[in-house]
Amino acid sequence: AGLTPVAVATVDVSGVVVPRPADAARRHLGLVFQSSALFDYMNVMDNVLFGYRRRHPRASLKDQRAVAEAILDQVGLSGTAHLMPSELSGGMRKRVGVARALILEPAVMLYDEPTTGLDPVTTYALDSLMVDVRDKIGATSLIVSHDLTSVFRVADRIAFLHAGELVFDGPPAGFREADHPAIAELVGKARAEAFRE
Repeated sequence: AGLTPVAVATVDVSGVVVPRPADAARRHLGLVFQSSALFDYMNVMDNVLFGYRRRHPRASLKDQRAVAEAILDQVGLSGTAHLMPSELSGGMRKRVGVARALILEPAVMLYDEPTTGLDPVTTYALDSLMVDVRDKIGATSLIVSHDLTSVFRVADRIAFLHAGELVFDGPPAGFREADHPAIAELVGKARAEAFRE
């Protein structure tokens, strides 16, 4: 998403190869960080509006609040605008991060390990939210994850990198049956963990 400079490869955003993702290319991307990356000195409303205010500097305070409240409602956080990040659960912080990305109306959502550190119930709720973002909002979602249970719930396509090489790119059903040793090991571990739960 432009946080790490491009060293060797190219970045293709909506069919346009850019040597360094410029603001114009980044406008179409929403990024949800693994840690949520909320500003601890800002309440939920101000966190959600952070990028929106830069993009819409002339929007009235009333309009800003209306847009933020609609997005917070969409991610299941109505009534939380006044709360500080320290008052939120891990799942709530993740959803604030999703709201902060969604308010910019991205064409592509990038999620970095979105379910890390979440309990199974919260993970399921976040998975459902990611599916809603994909299906109802129409944003393409790219999810970096080691959580295969979540991946199989959310993904319609899986790309698997091993030792810097793309060793699988296809549907979830094909991933389960792939004959690459690293995939077989990962799927086996996921099945063992599922039996423990």
